[in-house]
Amino acid sequence: MTNLRNYALVTAAYWTFTLSDGALRMLVLLHFYTLGFTPFQLALLFLLYEFFGVVTNLLGGWVGSRIGIKVTLCGGLALQVVALLMLSGLDERWVMWLSIAYVVAAQGLSGIAKDLTKMSAKSAIKLVVPEDAHGALFKWVALLTGSKNALKGVGFFLGGLLLGSLGFGAALWVMAAVLVVAFVSMVIMLPDGMGQAKEKEKLSRIFSKTAEINLLSAARFFLFGARDVWFVIGVPVFLHGTLNWTFMEVSAFLAAWLIGYGVIQAATPAFVSRSADGRTAETRGARLWAFILGLVPVAIVLAMSLDDRLVFAWLAPGWTIIVGLAVFGFVFAVNSSVHSYLILAYTGSDKVALNVGFYYMANAGGRLLGTLLSGLTYQIAGLTGCLLAASAMVAVSWLITLALPAIRPSGSIGASAKQPQ
Repeated sequence: MTNLRNYALVTAAYWTFTLSDGALRMLVLLHFYTLGFTPFQLALLFLLYEFFGVVTNLLGGWVGSRIGIKVTLCGGLALQVVALLMLSGLDERWVMWLSIAYVVAAQGLSGIAKDLTKMSAKSAIKLVVPEDAHGALFKWVALLTGSKNALKGVGFFLGGLLLGSLGFGAALWVMAAVLVVAFVSMVIMLPDGMGQAKEKEKLSRIFSKTAEINLLSAARFFLFGARDVWFVIGVPVFLHGTLNWTFMEVSAFLAAWLIGYGVIQAATPAFVSRSADGRTAETRGARLWAFILGLVPVAIVLAMSLDDRLVFAWLAPGWTIIVGLAVFGFVFAVNSSVHSYLILAYTGSDKVALNVGFYYMANAGGRLLGTLLSGLTYQIAGLTGCLLAASAMVAVSWLITLALPAIRPSGSIGASAKQPQ
């Protein structure tokens, strides 16, 4: 019961953080678009956010394995408060380069905060579920991942609402106050040492992984690059700048997409075949769903190219994007949830923070690449270029999953749990 209580506390803090993270993303995107930032400049605002996600996941897992999840979780909450207060001090009278540098620095802190918090929450699941309870682990991972993304979608809508009702600065102060409450609660209620490894890992062990963890991390890199190459800049700017959607309509669409994506993630165990060893059918499922996902962006581009023909007149660009990205979101959600389960299936409880941190380092790296390409590709080739780039990145992810070992090595439990890291 104590483990369940601690997991509930970690999850509550993660959900609170997720709302603020989604709201902040929409606040920054919409506010600076109104100030005249180009798509590529908007992408630059999030560059340090994603870069520090790479660094944080890489080192955060090692730190978490040595000093425990409580420290990494509380550190993430505290840094997000600092980032929000820093952004609230932005002066619109500053010259463009200074505004960009200031926001990029604040977003860098927020990126560190986001991945410290996420790594802590994902690692906590492994501490609650018994080692051989594969079905329960899959369901818990799917539920946490799905609820996180659904709440981030709510945060997107909340960001647009706060921006319109309170303004940029006041909205940031409100979010900071809520996170302070969450931070104090975690400091008081969580036990010290939660998630610490029995043996202190050397820093050099960060890169010493089993083959399946390396392969899954590489597949994750390209999977999330494929999402963010259209999601971060391309689609929001296209909807507002080309289709003349209002900011509230844009934020509502992105919020609905993330909420639906989160719901499907939570329900993923119903769409994927299960196996007794927790790996065989699940690995095959990862391959199948990645293959399907790669076809979706191409189908969207083809549908958009037919919009001007009479027989396809009902497929207005807005509806093509809505329907096409809804399908993409469904298939992507299943892919993401299966990956999130497999990383825990491949590792043992004693190394969970270290391996999850490494895995989400690859996740953050993919987002970094996708974010940069989103602004650059949209500026060069428009939304079509973003979607085709997404399809190419999914294809690479699928090819990597073909190399994943589908059968658990004889005598191993949790794959990497019994092997030297």
